[in-house]
Amino acid sequence: MLTVILLPMKFLSTRIIYSSLSLLILQLFSSPALAKKLYQYQDSKGQWHYSDKPPQTKQKVAVKQLRVEHKKYITLQKTKKDGLRSYQVFNEYHAPVELRFFLKKSENVETTPVLPKKFVVEHGLSEPLFTVSQKSKFRGWSYNLSYKYTVGSPFAQQGENAVYLPPFAKDAKFRISQAFNGKFSHHNDYNRYAVDIVMPLKTPIHATRVGIVVDVRNDFFKNGLTQSHKSRANKIRILHDDGTMASYVHLSLETVQVYEGLKVSAGQLIGYSGNTGYSTGPHLHFSIMQNKGMNLVSIPFRFTTKKGAQKPKRGDWLSW
Repeated sequence: MLTVILLPMKFLSTRIIYSSLSLLILQLFSSPALAKKLYQYQDSKGQWHYSDKPPQTKQKVAVKQLRVEHKKYITLQKTKKDGLRSYQVFNEYHAPVELRFFLKKSENVETTPVLPKKFVVEHGLSEPLFTVSQKSKFRGWSYNLSYKYTVGSPFAQQGENAVYLPPFAKDAKFRISQAFNGKFSHHNDYNRYAVDIVMPLKTPIHATRVGIVVDVRNDFFKNGLTQSHKSRANKIRILHDDGTMASYVHLSLETVQVYEGLKVSAGQLIGYSGNTGYSTGPHLHFSIMQNKGMNLVSIPFRFTTKKGAQKPKRGDWLSW
């Protein structure tokens, strides 16, 4: 636990106190495990205490939720040898990614193979993908290399008989408030075949199918209907053996029970429902995703229920 003690105001200037607090916050964000909360309290002697862990005290404690910058999953690595610049990709997603590399601007440059070009990179460090070199040795050269990527293999194909457990505990029962092509928010390719399931805050969420946890968002605590909220929902994404991915969205703050790279079984507890991100009330947004043309899109699926494999419909009560 990292703790900073600040002396009373009569001993330290305001400037020093603020500097110490800034140093603490910098240390929190610089540590390998990013802190998410800052705890502050004043003891009986007037000393201020700041910590990244809940303090053992009877004094009143103020808690501030800190913004956490998420890690970069795709890193481009360059090596130079014999006049060639060779490029590789380090992929930290526990899933394939499809990348498209292209030159925005270039002068006296050639690439092997010729760009633009797409590549599929598995988890970890790729082999060298392409090289960039000077075309004529008698002229200057320059280039601006860019890339875009999408998580998921472009060759993924959902099995014809694929069905999914409802994403909650057996014998529980919840209503579907929005299903395929829902008028409120399920009207684009990303959400067209998603399902919203109304449930109380912190309802246990279970994996619908065997898979590998691809990525996790666990630090958001607000909700709303502004554009900025669309990328600020806590979620879990799980890769299946056919290349499709299940997405569990709007989870409660800091309630995820899995980590990236973990293999989970069907029915395993993975987190708790919430009301974070682009949301008007507590519910779980669930979808099956696939990379099509370097765009993540939702695809139709069926739930395994007490009545057999069923397509989810608005207003239905879901149980298994």
